[in-house]
Amino acid sequence: MSKEQTQWVTGSIVEEEVELTLGELCRRCQVEADFIVELVQEGVIDPLSPSAQRWTFSGHSLTRLRRARNLHRDLGLNLAGVALVIELLEEREQLYRELAHRRQEK
Repeated sequence: MSKEQTQWVTGSIVEEEVELTLGELCRRCQVEADFIVELVQEGVIDPLSPSAQRWTFSGHSLTRLRRARNLHRDLGLNLAGVALVIELLEEREQLYRELAHRRQEK
């Protein structure tokens, strides 16, 4: 029986370092602005700037928006359900990262 080796790779996601306008976010995710506004109201994504006329979004919002769009479209979840599922998925991902980090320290 062979012992499995794990190699960890670290880096940064460039997309998370960019700022996107509402229009750019709509184009990248192929959604209407109204959908994004509803996600902001539901707390799924947060604009970087407070003024609705000049909203900009981080790459993290882009990732959450794509996930929200897929959950809404593919599973038919309402936006409150989408928000809950995204929070739970991100919590699970954080727990997995912590577990992997602890295993790496041993």
